[in-house]
Amino acid sequence: MKTPNRSAAAATAVAALAATFTVASTPLAASAACAPDARDLLMTYQPADHTVTDASYFPARLTLANGDRRCALAGGWTMYFSSVRQPAAVLTGAAGDIARKQLADQGLSVARADRAQSGDFYALKPTATFRPVAPGERRTIDMNIELWATHKTDGPAGWSIAYGDGKPRWVPSKTLLDPADPKQTKAFSGDVRPVQSAATRFAENTSGKRQLTLQQRILPQPLSATATGGTVRIGGSSPINAAAALRGEAGYLRSALRDVAKGGGAPISLRLDPKLDVDRDGKADAEGYILTGSGRGVEIVGTDRAGVLYGIQTLRQLIPATAYQVAGTGTVAVPRATVADAPLFGYRGLHIDVARHFETKETVKKFLDLMAFTKMNRLHFGVTNDEGWRVEIPGLPELTGFGSKRALDLPEKNALHQGFGSVNDLGRGDGIAGKPGDEKEANLGRTPAYQGFEQSMSNFVGKGSGHYSVRDFKEILAYATERHIEVVPEFNFPAHARAAVQSMERRYQRTKDDTYRLLDPADTSQHVSVQYYNDNLVNPCIPSTYAFLTKVVTEVGKMYADAKAPLNRFHLGGDEPPGPPPGWWSGSPACQKNPETAGKSGEQLADLFFTKWNGIAQKVAKTTAGWEDVTDPTRDLRLKNFAPLPWQNVWGWGREDWAYRFANEGTPVILAHATNLYMDLAYNKDPDEPGYYWAAYVDEKSTFTYQPFNVYANATETRWGGPFTPDPNWVKLTEAGKKNILGLEAQLWAENGKTPDIREYQAYPKLLGVAERAWNRRTPGTAEMLAAWDVFNNTLGQATFPLLSFYKPVGLRGKGVNYRIPLPGAKISGGMLTANVRNPGLAIEYSTDGVRWRPYTGPVRVGPTALTRTRSADGRTSRISPVGVAAWQSGTTYQAGALVTHQGEIFTAKGTSTGQAPDLSPRSWHLLQ
Repeated sequence: MKTPNRSAAAATAVAALAATFTVASTPLAASAACAPDARDLLMTYQPADHTVTDASYFPARLTLANGDRRCALAGGWTMYFSSVRQPAAVLTGAAGDIARKQLADQGLSVARADRAQSGDFYALKPTATFRPVAPGERRTIDMNIELWATHKTDGPAGWSIAYGDGKPRWVPSKTLLDPADPKQTKAFSGDVRPVQSAATRFAENTSGKRQLTLQQRILPQPLSATATGGTVRIGGSSPINAAAALRGEAGYLRSALRDVAKGGGAPISLRLDPKLDVDRDGKADAEGYILTGSGRGVEIVGTDRAGVLYGIQTLRQLIPATAYQVAGTGTVAVPRATVADAPLFGYRGLHIDVARHFETKETVKKFLDLMAFTKMNRLHFGVTNDEGWRVEIPGLPELTGFGSKRALDLPEKNALHQGFGSVNDLGRGDGIAGKPGDEKEANLGRTPAYQGFEQSMSNFVGKGSGHYSVRDFKEILAYATERHIEVVPEFNFPAHARAAVQSMERRYQRTKDDTYRLLDPADTSQHVSVQYYNDNLVNPCIPSTYAFLTKVVTEVGKMYADAKAPLNRFHLGGDEPPGPPPGWWSGSPACQKNPETAGKSGEQLADLFFTKWNGIAQKVAKTTAGWEDVTDPTRDLRLKNFAPLPWQNVWGWGREDWAYRFANEGTPVILAHATNLYMDLAYNKDPDEPGYYWAAYVDEKSTFTYQPFNVYANATETRWGGPFTPDPNWVKLTEAGKKNILGLEAQLWAENGKTPDIREYQAYPKLLGVAERAWNRRTPGTAEMLAAWDVFNNTLGQATFPLLSFYKPVGLRGKGVNYRIPLPGAKISGGMLTANVRNPGLAIEYSTDGVRWRPYTGPVRVGPTALTRTRSADGRTSRISPVGVAAWQSGTTYQAGALVTHQGEIFTAKGTSTGQAPDLSPRSWHLLQ
């Protein structure tokens, strides 16, 4: 618990902490009982050199700064942290030996922190030879880490320190990565992808501003839209004529209009026509609609209720963004026009993972309303994983009483251990004292904008704990159903199930009742998952596993029934079983004793599990789904009424054509390709872009240019930026196979989704490209794609982004979406600055000192250096992009206003400055970003 005085000063104190540091050659005298205050420490992480080995490990640099003026940091302490990359010292073999000796020579050791020795949680400790860190000293710690780390979100997070047996306390931490240093940004020799810069963006931003037609201003773009001239005025008090069957849609429209204009206006008619043939092919078009605006008012005719709702969403997009901005009491003008539309796919999905980091029901509802706004209709709700169980199941209180919580609890007595650097967000009760009081303090004194990486993301911001009560879950279901969105629940088994497995172990320890136990305690099988868990696999050979699954499915089915929500598909999970397969349950006596499972291989046991799990789920749902791992197209297992989601299509990995193999053989498929549809992957190779990059970099161009019936069109380069040519032997999708593509789904995994703002940043504008490809029947071919991309860029910049800036989710509080604002491209030649932006319509600003910003309207003289940024309609700005700004050099004298970069951060001199680097002298330098 913080004292009020310290809380008020904390953000300023942490931001200025570095000013107190001087390098001490010998420790200063200190009492044996004296230890630095945790908040007077600062741990800085930075990758040092990826060239030492080729994709095995790399040296990283930790800088431990002791800002306490009284106490040295001596022995008897433990520092805890999470790391998505394993410290090499925990590895076996030569790399581990080298790393352990490296740390031992510095008087340190590192090991997994928790009793289970499972996952991403580590402890750094001093040995008997550790030399104390004196007051005011900065100590560099060299630590080898596996593989590579070219983004700041790869760095360790969630630092705390415990003295002796005392309670751990937050240690402020900072992550640095210099985009100009190839040793830090080049993962290994095969990584040829350039780092994004003002120059690369300037070359890529080829879209010029163009005048958009009415059809081009609507997203996703409709089949037809014809303006007939003039406008019609409508408002929240416009008469709405609708049959009783459309009462819900009429209420939604009324609420949406009142958020913009409360006055009267022309009447609006909502009507159903089950035979509506939008494309005039002689067949009714499900979810289709025709919207007509005329002098008599607005009429929306839908083939079904969903079609009427989508007509309403198009009407919402016809309202000018300025009307959303002012939200007055009068009326708004929409164009007199006819819009006719119907979707390409019946399944247009978004997967939201709330297990790795929890999101409130309000955040989920906002995403649901945004989905409906762009005519998406399936929420794949990932509510369980290794790191959390997020839905209350009556009768199994341990699932949420234990499995929904994360804490610094080494024996995991009351909660799962810390993961991804997060516990109970910035709240209390998670075993860590002195955490930041708010996100500004967590961000080391700067209010986070979440237009990219923020230091707060390394300082415990992130909802590691949380769950939905039965009431909450039903409320989400009802909200989705009002918007004609079906919620597909995912309960992930048999792997990624640590939260469930360990919760049921706590239940057994408490009650000695093994009715719902999920593991065989005598199992000696050894396996480690991709996320380093060795205890996250349920056992398929014990009846209690299936009793547990039946209990969960039954309770979930009741929630859907109570909410009057359709449960047409249940997701089984099934991805990433920890390898290798021969090790799955090979040491389980229960498997060997059970006549049904004795003698079966690991793969055969997995097939048996999925067959049973599928049958259990289909007791409450007509159909099921699961990741491609469940039914490999090269093997025999096929499940009844089951649709796989092929995802691992990384070019060169061997699974590129799995989706089309499934479809051609008659299996229904939901496309979920990681190379184009994973929202959580970083936008590009800028270290400040949050997210992973294991499959590719994914931005809105990746999603918009995706061709569902020809995914190989995007196979032009490897994930590391090298040239790539599709294999001519890859299976092509047949005409018959096309009928088995149910649709596509974007994936918003949550490892780095630590705040709602970051979730929105990762999803938008990427998800707008997904909506376009899922709905728009006119998928451009390769030859047409560049022109279509040019239009899409203009649509975003001129129409969609302004709407999202002032977007008001229907029935919720708040306004606006934290979509990613693209950094501008720029160059300086002869002192003249020339700049551009990906999305014409967005404003560009420039500065020569980082203080005064001016609108950029055309080439302007600035001298040798400048800063640029993009501004959105709501006044938010992108990250700053330096142009011609050089790295700080020791010994150089800088005049006031001079701009420099240092380790990826941008500074301006407050006055004449020499000597220490900017990050060491905040009194002389002002940090811009």
